[in-house]
Amino acid sequence: MSEGTMQRRAQREEREERAKRRNRVLVCAAAVPVMLVAAGCSSDSGSGESTDKAAKAAASASASPSPTVQAAAYGKLPEPCKAFSKKTLEDLVPKGKSGKEGKSDDISTRGSCSWNSLDNNGVKGSQFRWLNVSMLRFESDVTRGPADKLAEEYFEKQVQEAQAVEGAKGVKTEPVAGTGDQATAVHYDLKKKEGTFKQQTVVARVENVVVTLDYNGAGLAGDKTPSGSDMLKDAKKAAKEAVDAVSEANGEGGGKAGGASKSPSKSPSKSPSKSASKEASDEPSKSASSPSKKPASKS
Repeated sequence: MSEGTMQRRAQREEREERAKRRNRVLVCAAAVPVMLVAAGCSSDSGSGESTDKAAKAAASASASPSPTVQAAAYGKLPEPCKAFSKKTLEDLVPKGKSGKEGKSDDISTRGSCSWNSLDNNGVKGSQFRWLNVSMLRFESDVTRGPADKLAEEYFEKQVQEAQAVEGAKGVKTEPVAGTGDQATAVHYDLKKKEGTFKQQTVVARVENVVVTLDYNGAGLAGDKTPSGSDMLKDAKKAAKEAVDAVSEANGEGGGKAGGASKSPSKSPSKSPSKSASKEASDEPSKSASSPSKKPASKS
C-alpha cells in the first residue's frame, strides 16, 4: 500500500471518529431537556398534593362545631308586685297600700316592687315597716358562661354587700333552707335618728334567677322596737314565696319543665349579666328608699 493511500485512509478514520464523538454529544444534549421536563412535572405534582392537603385542612376547620354553652333554665320573671299573697303582705306591711313597681328596661330580666307601712298609734308612737323584693335573671353567654353560674356569682356578691352596710351593728349571717338552690339571710341593727331599725336581707338563687328581699322595721316616736327574730322569720317566709313565684312563672316544676329548654345555645343571648357586670348599680334592692342606706321616710 502506497504512502498516499495510507494517509488518506488515516484521515478518513479520523473523520469518522470525530463524527461519532459529535453524535454522542448531541444525544447527551438532547437528553438534558427531557430530564428537566420530567423533573418539572414531578415538582408540579408535589405542589398539587400540598394544595389539596391545605384545602382539606381548611374544610375540616370550617366544619368544626361552634362554641356552645348550656342554655338558661328560666326564661321569664313573675310580676314582682304579685310575688306575694295578700296574707303575706298583711303580715309584713299591715298598713301598706299597693306595691310600687320599680323601673326596668326589660321586665323579663329585671324587676322590683316595694311596700311601706306606717301603723300610727297616736301618743304611743307608730310602727314602720318597709318591704322590697328585686329579681334579676341571667342568660347564658358563650363568652361569660352558663346563666346559673353567672347568677351564682351575683348571689355571692349580693350577700357580701348586705354584710358590709355602713353603720350596721351586730351583723349575723345564716343559711336559709328550702328556698331555691341556695339562700342566705343577713340581719343586723341600724340606728338612725328616727329610731333603731331591724334589717333583714334574704338573698336567694333559683337556677339563673337571683331574688333579693329586704325587710326592715322600727318603732318610731317612742314606740317599742320590733322583734328582730320575728321579722327574720317573716322575711324568710316571704323570700321562699318569691322564689316559688319565679318557678311558677316558668311552668310547673320550674322552668325545667315549663318550656325553657336546657339545650346548648350556639350564640350569645341578650344578657342581663351585662347589667350585673356594671355592679348592678341600679339594682332596686339598693334603692334610696331602704333605711339600710338612709333614714326611712314616714310617708
